[in-house]
Amino acid sequence: MREARSKIVPREALQGRLTEHKRRGEKIVFANGCFDMLHVGHARYLEGARREGDLLVVGVNDDASVRKLKGPGRPVLDENARALLVAALRSVDYVVLFSEPTVEALLEELRPDVHAKGTDYSLETVPERATAARLAIRVAIVGDPKDHSTATLFDSVRKAAHE
Repeated sequence: MREARSKIVPREALQGRLTEHKRRGEKIVFANGCFDMLHVGHARYLEGARREGDLLVVGVNDDASVRKLKGPGRPVLDENARALLVAALRSVDYVVLFSEPTVEALLEELRPDVHAKGTDYSLETVPERATAARLAIRVAIVGDPKDHSTATLFDSVRKAAHE
């Protein structure tokens, strides 16, 4: 897990690291999510994102922002556990925690080449589409069809526990 931990980078340090990668001509892809309980849809989304460039940076919502987005009882896993699980995936190069409701500020700070979103979005519904367009960041819809969700996984676990 030491290698995974080294991929989790404080927000203020990430920009400097990405500058080095850009200097080498590497194409940077940015993806984001809550990743409250990692499942196959998350893995496919992040693998799809990685195929869009040379380096994948993943923004993981901090605990407070997950509570605001998902409601009471969430997150199930704390932000450090979620960040570590995402960082343990081979397709992921860096993980950064964030607290905002969207990743517009991170797009401004990091200036990736590609902003990858899952198939539950279309190019028209990506919340950060205007910011991405203004910054000349290409938006890519990646991953498999959205038939996996953490909520569905929780429902299955609850149902199995009552059988």
